[in-house]
Amino acid sequence: MKEIISNLTQKQKILLIIISIALFIFLFIYIYKNLYESENSSEIILNNDINQIQNEQVNEKIGIINEKEKVIIHVVGEVNSPGVVTLEEGARIIDAINAAGGKTEEADLSKINLAYVVEDGTQIYIPRINENLNQVELISTEAGQSVVINNSNINEEENNTKVNINTANKEKLETLPGIGETTAQKIIDYREQNGKFTKIEDLQNVSGIGEAKFNSLKDKITV
Repeated sequence: MKEIISNLTQKQKILLIIISIALFIFLFIYIYKNLYESENSSEIILNNDINQIQNEQVNEKIGIINEKEKVIIHVVGEVNSPGVVTLEEGARIIDAINAAGGKTEEADLSKINLAYVVEDGTQIYIPRINENLNQVELISTEAGQSVVINNSNINEEENNTKVNINTANKEKLETLPGIGETTAQKIIDYREQNGKFTKIEDLQNVSGIGEAKFNSLKDKITV
């Protein structure tokens, strides 16, 4: 090989060098181009996979939202469109008011906990300004003086009905025989910690209410 190169003229040597350099450049460009295209192709595939996963996750979340349970609430009192409304589970009292057309000019929202989470089957009563709410039976003291089972026009006959131990407030519970302030608070604490009573016999699970006291109450309470 050395003898062949040595026998070449100066011009032939220069030409051979130029051809060698051109060939090297061509090979370099060819290899680089193939590597670049392969890398881009892999990146595109990876991006497509990531986008597909993200889309599936979004669709899954949308599906979960769409499957969210509904609660049915009865809104009465000072709202523009009183009646039954359907809300998503976890809705607040303010959502129920808005669903019922919003409050009227006579509505008094100062006594209401607008952030209270409503439960299915609840009736929400929106009072008037300066309305006497002393006879309103509350579902929960946390809800404020608006969430009621019956409206504020409770007559004497209704006052003689059984006390719902799941919804009665502290004052209402104290009207039961043998139930003082301390025991009434224990009943409220028990249902807040353990959920609603499923039957009246569960009242015996409250500290301080034994069989004898329960027997004196069982005809006067309900769930």
